[in-house]
Amino acid sequence: MAHRMAKLTPLGRRLLVDRILVLGWPVPAAAESMGVSVATAYKWRRRYLEEGPAGLEDRSSRPLHSPRRTPAAQLAAVLQVRSERRWGPHRIAGRLGMARSTVYALLQRAGVGRLAEVDRPTGQVVRYQRQHPGELVHVDVKRLARIPDGGGHRKLGRRTGRAHQLREGRPYDYLHAAVDDRTRLAYVEVHPDEQGATCAGFVARAIAFFAAHRVRVQAVMTDRALAYTRSRPFAQLVQLAGIRHVVTPPYRPQLNGKVERFNRTLLEEWAYQRLYRSNCERLASLPGWVDTYKRRRPHTALGGLTPRATLINNVPRNYT
Repeated sequence: MAHRMAKLTPLGRRLLVDRILVLGWPVPAAAESMGVSVATAYKWRRRYLEEGPAGLEDRSSRPLHSPRRTPAAQLAAVLQVRSERRWGPHRIAGRLGMARSTVYALLQRAGVGRLAEVDRPTGQVVRYQRQHPGELVHVDVKRLARIPDGGGHRKLGRRTGRAHQLREGRPYDYLHAAVDDRTRLAYVEVHPDEQGATCAGFVARAIAFFAAHRVRVQAVMTDRALAYTRSRPFAQLVQLAGIRHVVTPPYRPQLNGKVERFNRTLLEEWAYQRLYRSNCERLASLPGWVDTYKRRRPHTALGGLTPRATLINNVPRNYT
């Protein structure tokens, strides 16, 4: 994984390569636009030509040989005590006569989560998830800068693209999203603002969308934005629809994490997935991406199923 000060992520490397191989930019110009050296640009160009898209991914910096690495027998002993006793690093270290930092590192290496995430009697990972579709729908708004006609800074370069956006006032699209907690079924609309009336209208249409899929929305969860907490149209909608409005506590955005994760996926796999020539071109591709998300994209949290398949398996008639 790229460090937090890295100038190029896998997406940035793909943009760099696209400018060189697709748009025909000179390598020095493409390197300058991304803020990297010419040698770095040539390196990623070479890796892409030799390995394809896989060559642009992060590579492990782990050395080929680690003579001081903790022996596998000690790792097995740590995992055995953890499995049998449900102990944390401190108690395991005392039991085995090892440093606590070493035990913690071994647990991290094995991908063993914190005890707070595990049910003590069964050892199963505890996941926050509702039992039935419609019990809770997560709602949020994501602001996304519009792409000027001809392309933004990702296509034209940082200097030219930024100047183009500034000339047009850098307007934004507001992506309103609703995600069902149980099935991850999502409904998305694009609006020019995030005012209370807009949010209320979106949620009303989202409720109708889920009803068309035989899901009755019982509660919606939002953050503490004024458009949800101080808006009269939104309060009236909640009352008329007969649903509960759940507001996340202060400094706890992770409770609305289903839609936050969806927003991240939306940006990575749609908004920034490729170079768009205009904002209209990007928006025109949104319905197709959402359909792919619902019907074809498997989710690890759903056991490899898609939201559509999970919905079919979890909507009995008494939830219509």
